[in-house]
Amino acid sequence: MNDLITYDQAYDLANILIKKATKDELAECARLLALNLAHHQVKQGEIAVIDTLTLLRSFECTEEHLNVLMEGMLNLIGVLVNVCGGVGQAKH
Repeated sequence: MNDLITYDQAYDLANILIKKATKDELAECARLLALNLAHHQVKQGEIAVIDTLTLLRSFECTEEHLNVLMEGMLNLIGVLVNVCGGVGQAKH
């Protein structure tokens, strides 16, 4: 896990970026994250929605659980920053 930022800080930053984003920027962000997921599914196989929901609803804080949540927040933040003009030609 990234030691420079906590999950709560990442979550708060994502919320700030979401509130500042326009509807069109949020739509573009959703499209890019969907493409990232599709790429992963093609390379690694399907990710069952029930598995994701179970992970999100889990009250068990294992290292794996926290790593997945943190990586998800960092992915969201990265795409939001790129879509909203924070970084030039970054790759998704």
